Amino acid sequence: MHEMSIAMAVVAQVEEAAHTAGARAVSEVRLQVGELAGVVPDALAFCFELACADTVLAGAALVAEPVPARARCRPCAADWDVGMPPDLCCPACGSAAGTELRTGRELQISGVTWDDGPARAPGPEQAPEPAPTASPPPPPCPAPPRRTYPPARATANPSPRSAEPCAERST
Repeated sequence: MHEMSIAMAVVAQVEEAAHTAGARAVSEVRLQVGELAGVVPDALAFCFELACADTVLAGAALVAEPVPARARCRPCAADWDVGMPPDLCCPACGSAAGTELRTGRELQISGVTWDDGPARAPGPEQAPEPAPTASPPPPPCPAPPRRTYPPARATANPSPRSAEPCAERST
């Protein structure tokens, strides 16, 4: 099950970014998952929950954003949904020679939401017994601000392979 290694890599990257930013807890991770990425969303969600244990991501929600597979025919400029199993023959002219897979292989972090700032006030089950006092207790600490951070963008062509999508082997 390669979903576990994917989940562990996502958790490691988000945990590093959260630590760098001084975040106390991560509440949501958004992940774009292409239709042809070879990832089973339910298995990824299960593995993500396991990988988050004992990290700042514990209890974080994984939001998988599906990306449909789309292709383009270079000879006739037609654009179509590839579907599953993938149909790479152009529906307009029937050619497969000039097919360019445009989307559907994505597997990337598209956003992270975390809490930062001072630690939250203890909950009622953790609150110490108040000492008798003549003055009223101080107001509770406000919740720390929530911010959403997009991940750093990768370079345009990080792969040592050709920039031509048809020259790449799909994995």
